[in-house]
Amino acid sequence: QVQLVESGGGLVQAGGSLRLSCAASGRTFSSGAMGWFRQAPGKEREFVASIRWSGGSTMYADSVKGRFTISRDNAKNTVYLQMNSLNPEDTAVYYCASRMGTMLPTVASLYDYWGQGTQVTVSS
Repeated sequence: QVQLVESGGGLVQAGGSLRLSCAASGRTFSSGAMGWFRQAPGKEREFVASIRWSGGSTMYADSVKGRFTISRDNAKNTVYLQMNSLNPEDTAVYYCASRMGTMLPTVASLYDYWGQGTQVTVSS
């Protein structure tokens, strides 16, 4: 059974930075892809970024492009989301997700496993 555990969330002032981590376990993660999504109160879950375990190809939502960077450490089965220049609109619960295929979909339903989420709050 795949398990995903996020960490690194917290409270930060606008303009600040946070780095989220997602530790994956339960299978060999040499293939497939990982994604980060977020959900603000009263809003639908939205795609943030994704990365392939093999090769490291990435995809970003337009709203975070140039500010957020997704990366992975294959040896640690861990995916990171470096978030810079944060603004209050980035406030949400951030979830990491895993899928077996190598496509990088932006649709949440195409991911197989999910973490419990970590809260990110950006104050103005």
